[in-house]
Amino acid sequence: MHDIFINYRNGDEEGTAMAIERELSRRFGSDQVFFASKSISPGENYISKLLTAVRDSKVLLAVIGSRWITAVDKQGRNRLGNEDDWIRREILEAFEHGVAVIPVLVGRLQPRLRPSDLPPELARLAELQSPRLDTHSSERDLRELGDMIAKLVPSLVDSDQPGKPSGPDDGPASATLRARDHARQQIGGTSTVVNGPGATVHGGSGHQFNGDGVNVGGNNKGGIRHRSGSARKPSDDR
Repeated sequence: MHDIFINYRNGDEEGTAMAIERELSRRFGSDQVFFASKSISPGENYISKLLTAVRDSKVLLAVIGSRWITAVDKQGRNRLGNEDDWIRREILEAFEHGVAVIPVLVGRLQPRLRPSDLPPELARLAELQSPRLDTHSSERDLRELGDMIAKLVPSLVDSDQPGKPSGPDDGPASATLRARDHARQQIGGTSTVVNGPGATVHGGSGHQFNGDGVNVGGNNKGGIRHRSGSARKPSDDR
């Protein structure tokens, strides 16, 4: 059974959600962290799986980035206001079953939630203490998030491996966060920035390229090799 449920929206910091999952799995064990793309097997009923996982959790982390509030569906309707929106359903399910909800704000400029920006059913999110996860302090922030969860869920102490969150050289959480932040910057001249799941960052004489797995190497003058493809997503909202 999972004690930690990670709630995130595709198209809004799913890479950061993955970084959080990796660090918490390292610290408390993979079986303790529910992450939709990892925890739902092919052929399983994802509706039952998601709702059951929320109810059985001790804490739900709602990963909130710049598009979390403003995301719209194919008809142009705000997703949080849609009763069928899975991010909304999971959070409301947590509220109903007494699961602790922690909004995690991504980035130093991400504003805190305001009740007026949320559907009435979710307005209480704005009243909850919201830790921040920033690329400039990602190791510290991930460690403090883990400490916070360990205090909320004493049963996790037995498997707790505090240590130091993995660094950028071995490809884990902090590297994912830095790549996400770099890709948002408009950098010209002598730097080449690459964004996307599994992408790497190389120095060179070139422009910024944003893509899913773009590889740029050497003294780049504009040429690239592009490898596309991303992880399976159980549903449009996930």
